[in-house]
Amino acid sequence: MEKKRNIHTFNGFNSEYEDAKIVVFGAPFDGTTSYRPGARFAPSVMRNESIGFETYSPYHDEDLTDKKICDVGDVYIPIGNTENTMKAIKKFAKEIVEDGKIPLMIGGDHLVSYPAIEAVYEKYKDLYLFHFDAHTDLRDTFFGEKLSHANVIRRAWDFLGDGKIYQFGIRSGDREEFLWSEKHTHMTKFTYDGLGEAIEAVKDKPVYVTIDIDILDPSVVPGTGTPEPGGITFKEMLDILLKLKKINNIVGGDLVELAPHYDPTGASSAVACKLLREFAFTIHK
Repeated sequence: MEKKRNIHTFNGFNSEYEDAKIVVFGAPFDGTTSYRPGARFAPSVMRNESIGFETYSPYHDEDLTDKKICDVGDVYIPIGNTENTMKAIKKFAKEIVEDGKIPLMIGGDHLVSYPAIEAVYEKYKDLYLFHFDAHTDLRDTFFGEKLSHANVIRRAWDFLGDGKIYQFGIRSGDREEFLWSEKHTHMTKFTYDGLGEAIEAVKDKPVYVTIDIDILDPSVVPGTGTPEPGGITFKEMLDILLKLKKINNIVGGDLVELAPHYDPTGASSAVACKLLREFAFTIHK
């Protein structure tokens, strides 16, 4: 990949591209948001806010300065064209994967996960998807559209197929989505109970992890486009990331749906930054 270092980079993600094991990039797109737009600003805001955090994680007892992680900036988004945006994200992620590196994306509304997952799948055909979210995201169409943040996991299922998707924290969706999931995905409603068993089942398989920040309760992260009461705490999300470290082959991941301007305190952005730091340690063995 041609090196395109952004002026702003996430604090501690300072490796050169050639040396990096994980490549972080932003996908500043929220063109399919169904309620409150603004997730397009998450990558830039998170980079700015990350300076407030140490590179050392006492949770993992590891330091970013000892890791090979590079922030290459943002995908160029063709404003107003969702299909071309998907193509641009897929191309960007595919270059990272083909270079033998792990893509870690900052969204953006959740649809941006679809092309990134597809790019990883094209290298790892036995790919499993771990999905952490308040919402099912399993509609086939949403307002007549196949490409939406409300059907991103359904689009991933189109190529992953049955039994390859594990969903946790789900507490909102159309009735038909919950019924459809009974035959096609492994869904855990409300909690992340059963995560340990799921990890054991796939720990040696290639796994992509997508985290919609609205899995956390709005009292923790009000700065998101579709806040849904009844979510988990930060400490529970941290517990998830520590558990996921037992997976031997996480080959891609993303953190999406932070809409920072709905939380003028900056707390939501702070949570997102800290989660991204811990997420990086989860992936980087």
